Amino acid sequence: MKIKKILNNNVAISDNELNQEIVVMGKGLVFQKKIGSSIDPTKIEKTFVLESKGISTKIAELLEDIPEIYLELTFKVITLAKDKLPYKLNDYLYVALLDHLNFAVERHRRGLDLKNPLLWEIRKYYKQEFLISLEALELINKKLEMTLPEDEAASIALHLVNSQLSGENVATTIQVTEMVNDILNIVKYYFQMEFDEESINYERFLTHLRFFAIRFIRKEKAQNTYDDFLYEQIKLKYNEAFRCTRRIADYLKDYHDWIISQDEILYLTLHIHRLSNRD
Repeated sequence: MKIKKILNNNVAISDNELNQEIVVMGKGLVFQKKIGSSIDPTKIEKTFVLESKGISTKIAELLEDIPEIYLELTFKVITLAKDKLPYKLNDYLYVALLDHLNFAVERHRRGLDLKNPLLWEIRKYYKQEFLISLEALELINKKLEMTLPEDEAASIALHLVNSQLSGENVATTIQVTEMVNDILNIVKYYFQMEFDEESINYERFLTHLRFFAIRFIRKEKAQNTYDDFLYEQIKLKYNEAFRCTRRIADYLKDYHDWIISQDEILYLTLHIHRLSNRD
């Protein structure tokens, strides 16, 4: 195993037998060594695989100012998430989370903990990511012997959700979350109902809304693939759900300048009917 890049005396980049870029860590692992030198495998304490080329350069830049303990914690958190989440995480998460973790800890040590304004929404709409992040927060607090607040779990969860979007940024994830929250509130107050958040219909609707909002962020326009006859039938058969959908359409037009397609109206109507049907 050859040294491809030296991050510091204890951390280097190399390639494994599958030609994957890897981060290797160990005390004094590359001390007084040069690029191209062999790495003593007995000194390697931890190995992490990077699937995307170029990420190591950004990690190297961050490690010039960030203690390597945060890199170790970042890899542990992402490994935890990869084991439990059903979707693939973008490798840029290593960079984003490393930078965030260092900043959060430094703020905490100065007594400047920040409230996450989306804590309630993240806990509610991204349950799996939030539970993983609580576990990660416990791991971080134990390792660093401190007590970062629960708001930091929400921030970690946002990074996990954002990684799923792949190529977007955290501001996008926040925008998606806020749009989903607004639409759910429209439905809630239109039908004067409380959602059964454990129901499959609620989970389906929530999933639909997330990707619905992502399409808006990415400016992906849905084509009208269904004929007018089906549209009119749905409108008549599920009239209350359709009226609620029209309110959502008005909100999207007024606040986001988005005129949704006939297909989007149809799908939203069907989801809202299933969610609101009390029969």
